[in-house]
Amino acid sequence: MPVGPRLHVSAESRDALAVRTVSLPTAGDTHDFGLRLAGVLERGDLVVLTGPLGAGKTALVQGIGAGLDVQGRIASPTFVIARIHPPNAPSGPTLVHVDAYRLGSLDEVDDLDLDVDIASSVTVVEWGAGMVERLAQSWLEIVLDRAADSETRTATLYPHGGDWAARVARLVDLGAAT
Repeated sequence: MPVGPRLHVSAESRDALAVRTVSLPTAGDTHDFGLRLAGVLERGDLVVLTGPLGAGKTALVQGIGAGLDVQGRIASPTFVIARIHPPNAPSGPTLVHVDAYRLGSLDEVDDLDLDVDIASSVTVVEWGAGMVERLAQSWLEIVLDRAADSETRTATLYPHGGDWAARVARLVDLGAAT
């Protein structure tokens, strides 16, 4: 697996207790960050992605899918709502990729029956903030942003419970050193 680009972690984020901010200069860097993120993901993990159109949410999930070595092309599930990507290796987790953009309520999230898969899968939800957090006791929220006049994206990682703070610190600190 490629090591990925040199990531620029702001000094401000190093001082924060758990929140980390990562600069991703290109879409390729966003993909590569997803590859590295896959290395700290485990069955039962929930990752919630937020950010405007074009911020790199799907590119990040494509990297996660490559890192988890799952089947199928990772594409935005905007019109199908959810895509399930089984692992290529029997020991790997399934990737459940959800786009909650068209969902209007918690009831609609419940109708997807995502909680059936959450214990044995890695679930990544685009546009899910405020709707899907109750699917897990702990989760990682990633807010992606992209300046209008630049290719550079910013990923801010917010760990919520469990061992996410330690995993985020390990992920970001290792990335800054590569």
